[in-house]
Amino acid sequence: MQRIDQAFQKPGKLLSIYFSAGHPQRDDTLPILTALQDAGVDMVEIGLPFSDPLADGPTIQESATQALKNGMTTARLFDQLRNVRQTIHLPLVLMGYFNPILQYGVEAFCRECAAVGIDGLIIPDLPVDVYHEQYQSLFEQYGLYNMFLISPQTSEARILYIDSVSNGFIYMVSSASVTGAQKTFGDAQQAYFERIAKMELQTPQLVGFGISNAATFQAATTHAKGAIIGSAFIQFLNEKGVDRIPEFIEQIRS
Repeated sequence: MQRIDQAFQKPGKLLSIYFSAGHPQRDDTLPILTALQDAGVDMVEIGLPFSDPLADGPTIQESATQALKNGMTTARLFDQLRNVRQTIHLPLVLMGYFNPILQYGVEAFCRECAAVGIDGLIIPDLPVDVYHEQYQSLFEQYGLYNMFLISPQTSEARILYIDSVSNGFIYMVSSASVTGAQKTFGDAQQAYFERIAKMELQTPQLVGFGISNAATFQAATTHAKGAIIGSAFIQFLNEKGVDRIPEFIEQIRS
């Protein structure tokens, strides 16, 4: 069974953590993965730094900028992950924009992902219909899941189409804004969570954008299988460092 599917078989709510590869330091990728695994997270999304991350808020943008300044590249990330499966057993997802993947070569990128043990991709600017028509067979050839985003503004018809071609999970964006931590979710967001739950989609959902503490994690997962935390985790890394990652995970799970 694919590692992402295995994660969704576990009881309880799934916690996925996002960080930008090459941040805070260029070679922090494996230490961060190790600390997250030891702290008990269920899945990790590794961000591919890009110079124009349109869907990302300031915290993630700044981390990507710093990673690029540190000399992080797609090829270097693959080098860092070359032996990752000797020690890391979590599902690993690469999240990034399509331009660097095109520059690398889509099939070459998929081949490298498979070689190092990546389980799936999230590419926010790759439309689902383009993926379905042009790339799905290629991704499946290399055993890669590709996850899509929905938002409160996504039509029901579009959500059902995404559900029909999805595997792994659907990334349920909590609002129409860019990424960033917030303290609570409002009534409109809660109504959105409930509306999606009532659609009874075949693909499980993870909620992302705006989750920063135990309260928002619990609110986001009331109607979804789990949640993704990015900006708040990166801010924690900036302030406390890699060595204190267990503290962050403990406060989310509390």
